[in-house]
Amino acid sequence: MKRYIFAGTLFIVQQAFANSDACRAFCIGKSAPLPQTEQADSTSQKLRHHIAFDFRPDYILPTNNYQRGAGGVVPPSTTLAVNLKYGFRFAPDSYFGRNYPHTVQGIGVGYHTFFNPSEMGNPLAVYVFQTSRIATISRRLSLDYEWNFGVSLGWKKYDPEKNPTNTAVGSFANAYINLGLLLNWQLSSRTQLLLGAGFTHFSNGNTRYPNAGINTAGAYLGISQELGKDKSYGTTLLSPDQEWKSKSFRERMTYDVVLYGAVRKKGILPDGVTPVIAPGVFAVGGVNFTPLYRVNRYFRTGISLDVQYDESANIVNHIANPDGATAGFEAKFYKPPFREQFGVGLSARAELVMPIFSINFGIGKNLICKGADTNASYQILALKTDITRRFFMHVGYQLYRFKDPNNLMIGIGYRFGRRTTKPESRHQSTPAPAKKIKSRVP
Repeated sequence: MKRYIFAGTLFIVQQAFANSDACRAFCIGKSAPLPQTEQADSTSQKLRHHIAFDFRPDYILPTNNYQRGAGGVVPPSTTLAVNLKYGFRFAPDSYFGRNYPHTVQGIGVGYHTFFNPSEMGNPLAVYVFQTSRIATISRRLSLDYEWNFGVSLGWKKYDPEKNPTNTAVGSFANAYINLGLLLNWQLSSRTQLLLGAGFTHFSNGNTRYPNAGINTAGAYLGISQELGKDKSYGTTLLSPDQEWKSKSFRERMTYDVVLYGAVRKKGILPDGVTPVIAPGVFAVGGVNFTPLYRVNRYFRTGISLDVQYDESANIVNHIANPDGATAGFEAKFYKPPFREQFGVGLSARAELVMPIFSINFGIGKNLICKGADTNASYQILALKTDITRRFFMHVGYQLYRFKDPNNLMIGIGYRFGRRTTKPESRHQSTPAPAKKIKSRVP
């Protein structure tokens, strides 16, 4: 079964990036016939392929009782990850190539060892990634970032009889998130040496208990190689800054509607002291309506109306057997009123916009709610992945009060409004003189 899950995951991710024509059609739509200036450059309208390899030795942060050595347990303190990645960047003649010339995205596989396979396992991560430049330091050196997001399989989860010491991991599969800051030293026009630091988080999103999560921080050492021998760098009609200065307010506005759902476990404190895990899983669902203003090609911001239903909200106030729950018996609950399970809030949103992917951050507060579980501030981190010109996948996570894990937000979204990446809009102005996009290293 594990083999089929892994193979299926690899196939789906690979197909998402395999076809450059599909990628262009999904992300920017079909273009009108190109002017003569662009037709002359159409021969270089293809992807630049990359292969990368890296080592990541990390220190395991003591963010839970297991890692702190509670009960005399001696937990692992270091971990090592080895990653192999395939990526691509868009041709300089394309819309994304002109606006995001240093951005590479793709898929990766990483092997993780905690040097304690009997308690932790040796999980294998499968993920999508994206890397790009933050700042140019010198002709050969730049400061870059990289993020990874995917699933890790092969954990040795907590079991009261077979694995009682690992109280941090409660499931075989866990989400994998990594963020790194890297110094990119260009050894040649196609080879880069990468050195930096990163942070990694593993969690199952409260779908199983325990879910203390594993957090690591450490070094990053890798090398990236661009494949092929195509040395055509193409021309550009308008620089990105010129293109964005010509956009009106209406052209910069989009309206995202997201419908999501998930399941979660729930832990409560019936007497304020003794933790109890509620039996079964609880459904969560919600809708977000988010008007966003496109400040520039990298950044959108706006206010979101957030509606969420959580079947587990405020169940601590509706325990049917309070004495039995704290005495070691299974807790039983009455169903809370709908008003205590439902919340409506407003959140401020900021979104990093890149080819194919957008990363959305939100901080908000429920305004229509009842009960301690919903009458709180909440924080959202989500990854949006373009499927077509309008539809996108949404995978996010919500915290309460900046510290309490709440629920996953897995769903689909639709984007209304004018598309600022529509190819036809690039040809409505008189083209500026063509400008050569040069390699940083001859």
